[in-house]
Amino acid sequence: MVKAMKIARIAAICVAAGATLAAVTAGGFLWADKAFPPPLPERLTVSTEVRDRDGALLRAFATVDGRWRLATDLDAVDQKFVDMLIAYEDKRFLDHHGVDPLAILRAAQQLVTNGRIVSGGSTLSMQLARLMEPRASRSLGAKLRQAFRAVQIERRLSKREILERYLTLAPYGGNLEGVRAASLAYFGKEPRRLSVSEAALLVALPQLPERRRPDRNPDIANAARDRVLNRMVTAGLLGEREAARAAAEAVPETRRALPALAAHLADTALRADPSAVSHKLTIKKSVQAGLERAALDAAAKIGPRLSVAMVMADARTGEILGSVGSADFFNADRSGWIDMTRIVRSPGSTLKPFIYGLAFEQGLVAQETLIEDRPANFSGYRPRNFDMSYQGDVSVRQALQLSLNVPAIQLLDAIGPARLTARFRRAGVTPELPPGEAPGLAIGLGGVGLTLRDLVQLYTGLANGGRAHLLRDGTEKTPPSTISTEILEPQAAWQVADILSGVKPPEGSAERGIAYKTGTSYGYRDAWSVGFDGRYVLGVWVGRPDAGAVAGLAGYVSAAPILFEGFARSGLAAAPLPRAPAGTFHRKREDLPVTMARFAPGDDGLVASPVAPSEPAPQIVFPPEGAHIDLTGSGGSPLVLKLQGGRAPFRWLANGKPLIEIQRKRVANWLPDGTGYSTLTVIDAAGRAASVKVFVE
Repeated sequence: MVKAMKIARIAAICVAAGATLAAVTAGGFLWADKAFPPPLPERLTVSTEVRDRDGALLRAFATVDGRWRLATDLDAVDQKFVDMLIAYEDKRFLDHHGVDPLAILRAAQQLVTNGRIVSGGSTLSMQLARLMEPRASRSLGAKLRQAFRAVQIERRLSKREILERYLTLAPYGGNLEGVRAASLAYFGKEPRRLSVSEAALLVALPQLPERRRPDRNPDIANAARDRVLNRMVTAGLLGEREAARAAAEAVPETRRALPALAAHLADTALRADPSAVSHKLTIKKSVQAGLERAALDAAAKIGPRLSVAMVMADARTGEILGSVGSADFFNADRSGWIDMTRIVRSPGSTLKPFIYGLAFEQGLVAQETLIEDRPANFSGYRPRNFDMSYQGDVSVRQALQLSLNVPAIQLLDAIGPARLTARFRRAGVTPELPPGEAPGLAIGLGGVGLTLRDLVQLYTGLANGGRAHLLRDGTEKTPPSTISTEILEPQAAWQVADILSGVKPPEGSAERGIAYKTGTSYGYRDAWSVGFDGRYVLGVWVGRPDAGAVAGLAGYVSAAPILFEGFARSGLAAAPLPRAPAGTFHRKREDLPVTMARFAPGDDGLVASPVAPSEPAPQIVFPPEGAHIDLTGSGGSPLVLKLQGGRAPFRWLANGKPLIEIQRKRVANWLPDGTGYSTLTVIDAAGRAASVKVFVE
């Protein structure tokens, strides 16, 4: 009995001592925890990211210390990789509180048994502690400190937060930190979906990141990956066949550059908000990548010092889907760092569609109205065509499609340059004029300064039924107060779009179903092309950033092919051009009222009655009147018809039947369909006719 009482007293003393020791230990830990808090910043220092409209990474910037460290969200990481990581590194991660006693005992036993370290006892929480408070020493004291920090971390962070921080900071070789940077550098993709082989490699790398780098030591990396795969088979996460297939895959032997799309816009976003670590643009990554490839390929063909800029926007919203500031951001010869989408340059003939639009809106002309293309003097201003030739009488439709200068200036003179620039300002675009100068007729041919973004913004009005949308790219500090405004009435916008849709694609380009206009600035310094379908507008600029002249540079030859290539590479489905709005007509010339048959501005700016032509009447000079034509010895060759005088274009008739389409040349061919008398007639643009009667033998 006495013995039992002694044993009970000893047990009670032990319990009390144990409790006291536990209390002292707990109290000591709480004191130490408070006195020596862990280095747990509320937000890790990570790379600044610029993302597209859907959250895809466009461009990342290294941290101040030169690291690629991308913030990681566990939901954006393949669950298969996470399961493999926990099974390989810390299989009781979800159950322990920072330190795994069983893992420590196992590691100690293996050390005693084998005389060397076979496996470590560090948990993921302990590894996170080492990453956040790196120490060169691997002593017992350093391990105890990591264990203490791990328990502290577990008291402050959830398991999810611990995993996310580990996956953000884990080393993967070189200046790569975190699973996202490693996946992008080694596989060229985000770790959202990884193959078994890829996941196993990413699990293996952080243990010895420099030694196992696949781009430098592929054999060592391959062996480390295979060890992970074997462990997963043992743990029951993989079948042997699945592991064998994964082991058969080669590890990547090159390191890719991290995404660097939309470089100029990314820089703009950083300047607009330097403190933000994530910026979201309106850009669509696939569109941006396609446009950048098109610009780079085009620049390689056009010359070493020339650059290419492109802007693609959604005409219905004004959101920019792709913006290429230069053909190669890192190319010094092309001054690639300059964002040419924002540089003011002369737009050449790209403003002509808006001149015609205002003329349609005011009822001055219809598409088939005749207008003169001849040398003209507008109070000392004498515009000339690009090819220095003149076409005579042309329809308004032809004048715009051929981009003739004199007809455009005639219309601008009638509507007034101030009215044109007022419409531009209404659409949020302010043309840049020389200081102190009022808008003049020269603005119709590029005598004004605009940017590529300005042009695309104006053209959204042509693609969107007359309503131009203010462009937005996501870098704006404040949203625009006005989203869209009417630049042209819907009927006028449709007339212009209908005309431009009839311009033939440049040689070698496939038909796309777009309407487009080209332009070349004075001195061959800038080549432009702006096109649109029923949804998207794309603008292209080609030239030298230093504004140097380039022989042979022209909108149709240099910029238009890039426009069609850009549409093709954007990956966007073509949208049909808008239908004609109610009350819109495309009348034939013979159906036009007499006041619209020919454009002739009067003093009041309105269309005056038709004027008498100044040229002599047409005269058929061959064959002459009464000639006998013997075609039996010609082998069936046609007879050449010639005329003098008259106003182009001309229509030829044989016995009242039209021979060919209306043409501008004064020479035509006629193949009689039989012998006997025939009457040949020619009618010029002024309605004057000449006839001869010949006999075919």
